[in-house]
Amino acid sequence: MIHCISEREGMNMEGFEKPRTKSLLDHFSEVEDFRASWRVAHPLPEILLLVVCATIASCDDFDDIAAWGEEHLPFLRRFLPYHHGVPCARWLNILMNRINPDLFSECFMAWATSLQNQTPKQIAFDGKTLRRSHDASAGKAALHLVSAFATHEKLVLGQEATEEKSNEITAIPALLEKLAAKGALVGALVTIDAMGCNPRVTQSILEHKADYLIALKGNQGDLQNDVELFLKDPPSPVETHTDCDKGHGRTETRTATVSTDVAWLGREKFPDIATIARVDCVVEKKGKTTQERRFYIASRSLSAQNLLRAVRAHWQIENALHWVLDVTFKDDLSRVRKGFGAKNMAVVRHFAINLVRNAKDKKSLKVRRKLAGWNPDYLASLLVNPDS
Repeated sequence: MIHCISEREGMNMEGFEKPRTKSLLDHFSEVEDFRASWRVAHPLPEILLLVVCATIASCDDFDDIAAWGEEHLPFLRRFLPYHHGVPCARWLNILMNRINPDLFSECFMAWATSLQNQTPKQIAFDGKTLRRSHDASAGKAALHLVSAFATHEKLVLGQEATEEKSNEITAIPALLEKLAAKGALVGALVTIDAMGCNPRVTQSILEHKADYLIALKGNQGDLQNDVELFLKDPPSPVETHTDCDKGHGRTETRTATVSTDVAWLGREKFPDIATIARVDCVVEKKGKTTQERRFYIASRSLSAQNLLRAVRAHWQIENALHWVLDVTFKDDLSRVRKGFGAKNMAVVRHFAINLVRNAKDKKSLKVRRKLAGWNPDYLASLLVNPDS
């Protein structure tokens, strides 16, 4: 049953909620408004709060967002005036297409890192293509977004947009630079798939006083072959660790083989390698067995157990971020294509997923979004900054 708030209760609720959401609103207010002030009927913080709240509440396009805003004006006015109500869907689309995506992304990263009491232990980097964001008529490719994800906290820390997947190699250092400016890297273990196996990337990580754990690929001379041959018949003792997962008719067994004997390794390109590793994965499902083998380098001395734990944690960016964005937030179905709309709405979804994850209950993310759409008090609870 939805609780109805009396006028007096609403005033008390408003006075209680505003300080707790001050951090979010303060960050929104720092995004530069491109419009002449005398023409502004809907201030930018009001627009951003509307799209974030409506996105949390299971609204996945501008028509839904505008309709939700009209029906929930009393809720929105708990936080900001909304003197002229909410804009129509067409005007929302225009506004989100024109907001500077770099400034909006900067706003998000400042807010996301403010949620952290300390530097995350592990930050996973990975890219995702927004499949329907391409604009064939304008010759525009689908947007590709590289995200940084705190694996233990399950918190999106930032993102860097690029027009092509192949440009990840330039997007990763740019994102590292921005996170470092927020103090989010010192002491962290940064994990990246084989796309990050590049001296520019590893050097950037080290310069920001973090460590790397990166999958190897065949484009770095003989490095992968040398590691593979060494671990095939190691001349010095190695450490191994195995774990096994069972569920849904599937058994997955992973074994890490690790060596910190790296003095023999030619390290002109990667001078700070401290650990080399091999991870073997065997999956049994419906009577079929598949095997996969990957090789890794790390700038931190890692035990086999800790390396395997870090490799598994890295893939949370696929399961706890990309899969959730696709299935729960319908990321791949978004048809926003013009201007900066696709980039900005991708950031909005990152705001939303962090806030939805902030709930202390045991409900699924899907159910939390539904409840947020039904119950304004539940939505208000998701906006609470846990550190305020």
